[in-house]
Amino acid sequence: MFLEFFIWGAWFVTLGTFLSQNLNATGLETANVFSTQSWGAIIAPFIIGLIADKYFNAERILGVLHLVGAVLMYQMYSAPNVGVFYPYVLAYMILYMPTLALVNSVSFRQMVNPEKEFSTIRVWGTIGWIVAGLTISYVFKWDAGELVLQNTFLMAAIASLVLGLFSFTLPKTPPIKKVSVEKSSLSEILGLDAIKLLNNRNFLVFFISSILICIPLAFYYQNANLFLTEVGMANPTGKMTIGQISEVFFLLLLPVFFSRFGIKKTIMVGMLAWAVRYLLFAYGNAGELAYMLIIGIALHGICYDFFFVSGQIYTDARAGEKYKSSAQGLITLATYGVGQLIGFWVAGFVSEYYKANPTNDPFWQNIWLVPAGIAAVVLVLFMLFFKNEKMEKVAVE
Repeated sequence: MFLEFFIWGAWFVTLGTFLSQNLNATGLETANVFSTQSWGAIIAPFIIGLIADKYFNAERILGVLHLVGAVLMYQMYSAPNVGVFYPYVLAYMILYMPTLALVNSVSFRQMVNPEKEFSTIRVWGTIGWIVAGLTISYVFKWDAGELVLQNTFLMAAIASLVLGLFSFTLPKTPPIKKVSVEKSSLSEILGLDAIKLLNNRNFLVFFISSILICIPLAFYYQNANLFLTEVGMANPTGKMTIGQISEVFFLLLLPVFFSRFGIKKTIMVGMLAWAVRYLLFAYGNAGELAYMLIIGIALHGICYDFFFVSGQIYTDARAGEKYKSSAQGLITLATYGVGQLIGFWVAGFVSEYYKANPTNDPFWQNIWLVPAGIAAVVLVLFMLFFKNEKMEKVAVE
């Protein structure tokens, strides 16, 4: 878990800055590169559902994917321009996104009580992401110098090589022999079996909201590090790890919010946090208003946990035993696939528009007010159309 997320955090956080400063990428070229994550998320179920789950040990697939990933990461490190860089990052993301499910599979299969044990294992992923950011900012200071961010890809390549080799030493995790001779359908693998859940108005509202809220999320992934760098914040990558630290903290608070305020208000708090975070980014600066930027980063825990994690719990409860895995697959496809794919392109178009049509307001203020507005609209729509329901009632249905 530590290595899995160390690899991702080692290059993805600073990617927007690298593309702008090192490769002189335009807003749309940057959007094209970031959208590879969404294509990876869309294609991943095919790799896991059609290949890994049926024919090979999960730990061996994990090892092979990370070894090939190390080679691709080195090619990204060596790429002289966006045209050369893009095919490698696309291939890398198609191979990396399935590993997120594979590390979970390997973990779950070794546990007696996953509900109690998994969180203590998964938290090491968050720690890995944090260590990667702190290493970039405070150990090597790669985000402080000119044109040295490409070294992050070399660090990720080395970590990927280590995890690839280490994976072959993990406990054997063979395919599960299904008692039923019935084959998994493509619709089941992609989560499309759960589409009938959309007949429920509340789940439909939640589903549409999940796609729409991923548009503001994409703005953060694509622009936050570049924004903090350009406004002059010291050690921006290291400071962005505050978001992951808050993620761990608010994850512990989530059950309290659920029991006290219910699912609707919990999700609404998450949506509100997105709008507030971007307003803080729009009007803060790296000088006397630097605290606004820090608070905006720290809100990541509420933004992510109160919407995405609580949404996963709501989906699990709403789906029931028959559609549990299909429903989670459907939500993942909707958010990391469709939602963020739209979001990355919207962020790219907005950047291009304000570069071509500057206003009297600062460039980054214009950029951040767009996702703030989108998040506010999604919040209002969700508030109006989602009926509150208790988790116990959802689970029974």
